[in-house]
Amino acid sequence: MTTANAPATPWFDHYEKGVAHTVTVPDRLLQSNLTNAAARVGSNTAIRFVLRYLPLGLSIGSSLTYRELNDASDRFASALQDLGVGKGDRVAIMLPNVPQVPIAFFGILKAGAIAVNINPTYPPYELKHVLQDSGARVIVMLSGLVERLESIRDDVGIEHVIVTDVGDSVGQPFRMLVEKQLRATGMMKAVNYRAGVHPMAQLIGAAPLEPRPVAMLPSDPVLFQYTGGTTGVPKAAMLTHRNLVANCLQMEAWLTDIKFGKEVMLLALPSFHVYGMSVGMLLGTHIGAKIVMVPDPRATAHIIEVISKEKVTFYPAVPAMYIAIINNPNVSKFNLHSVKACLSGGSPLPGEVAQQFEALTGGKLVEGYGLTESSPLAVGNPIHGDARIGSIGLPFPSTDCAICALEPDAEGNFARLPQGEEGELILHGPQVMKGYWQMADETARTIDSEGWLHTGDIARMDADGYFYIVDRKKDLIIASGYNVVPREVEEVLFQHPKVLEAAVAGVPDPKRGETVKAYIVLKPGQESSSDELRAFCKERLAPYKVPTLVEFRKELPTTQAGKVLRRQLVEEDKARLAAEQP
Repeated sequence: MTTANAPATPWFDHYEKGVAHTVTVPDRLLQSNLTNAAARVGSNTAIRFVLRYLPLGLSIGSSLTYRELNDASDRFASALQDLGVGKGDRVAIMLPNVPQVPIAFFGILKAGAIAVNINPTYPPYELKHVLQDSGARVIVMLSGLVERLESIRDDVGIEHVIVTDVGDSVGQPFRMLVEKQLRATGMMKAVNYRAGVHPMAQLIGAAPLEPRPVAMLPSDPVLFQYTGGTTGVPKAAMLTHRNLVANCLQMEAWLTDIKFGKEVMLLALPSFHVYGMSVGMLLGTHIGAKIVMVPDPRATAHIIEVISKEKVTFYPAVPAMYIAIINNPNVSKFNLHSVKACLSGGSPLPGEVAQQFEALTGGKLVEGYGLTESSPLAVGNPIHGDARIGSIGLPFPSTDCAICALEPDAEGNFARLPQGEEGELILHGPQVMKGYWQMADETARTIDSEGWLHTGDIARMDADGYFYIVDRKKDLIIASGYNVVPREVEEVLFQHPKVLEAAVAGVPDPKRGETVKAYIVLKPGQESSSDELRAFCKERLAPYKVPTLVEFRKELPTTQAGKVLRRQLVEEDKARLAAEQP
């Protein structure tokens, strides 16, 4: 598979002043983000963890300096090596936003292993798939999640379970209060520390400071990030040291007023999501920022308070999070003018939201675009330049973008389309993944022989080089920035004994961008309700994948070959909503 014709690059004329056309990506490993910051600003705060203690309405925090974070990750690397972890082994991280995430992540890298990000809301059904597919030997998780693992332990290859808790990052006298709250919610539970089950704090405390050196290359995979991809089958995008180092450098170049060691990065996006990890944690360490970690992205009142108190300068998020801040009834009571810039992703950013947020903070809020397969950012609006409402912006430095035909010609090539025409958005750059783990055919369908990543999004480019997403070639649903694969949800629905046919699609939602809707045909003589089917899904799917809407139908629209027409279902919904509006 190839794409014909050379790309045009009109976007350079619209780059913000000071943004280079290209970045030089050095041959270095991703952990150098941390070791470099520890050497330059070792006494500066690296991680500021802020937890909301609900009964008293208190914000409880703790901090790690860059030197302390670097040392802790070194010791964790040594501990992993003592457990037999070596180069290329996979180690899963199943944690919310807590300081143990960067300790574990950089420790995994220093041990020569590959991190596997896992959403901590995954039920056993989904956890089993990721662990089996990745071949992870070790997992780091909260004590409250261990029971989920135990229910599938015989079916996966996990040899060691490393257990930690949110309370481990909180000092006395508040730790006991926090742990009481966590036990009440089920996020902290008693664990049987038998062979193969280890407390993370004890492992780090007993491990030597210097891990054994491991020969690694910038082209080695460092992260398995699971995604629905462009064809809807869950798989691990293999992101390398070079991919993630490159994306940090590209983002640094785009954010023209960054000052090393002076910024405050709010990490409220989940760090198990590629956007939170890359734009928050990895860019944050790359620029020596104070990274303020908040464990719950939905705690809007708390986030507003944190922005004000911690003097946050950068806040990457999804539109729903900015909308929540704008609409919070108490937001005017806080000074948010420390905010310099925010890069929104995950779903389209309404122009009115950007304008209201900028008026509220005095900072800039612009829309960007990326995929897990591009580490993730590839396109963005200029922060202080010509940001265009409705556009995802301009290609990042060292990134080429083009529009190609949706279908190949007789020779298997995808012709380039001229400016203004709609086609598939493709991109090329050092941030494009190595490929999908153990899926050579899927990789070949997504990355062509010339290295162009076919995104599955239908877009157009205007005369100035700004790109606009107009539709989606793939069936993927993006709800509040999370990827939902319709097929995953459909397979769960088909397991219900009353369901004859099921189709799942994304429909417009004012808060989430899209939300998950299920269209159901029941078996003859059966009766059910949306509550019954949603409860069934909740037992088997992460919360964000559970359908928020359920419509029962006598039949589903299909092609002559029997394929369900998801797009027709969505269009019917859109038409109905339009007719209901005054």
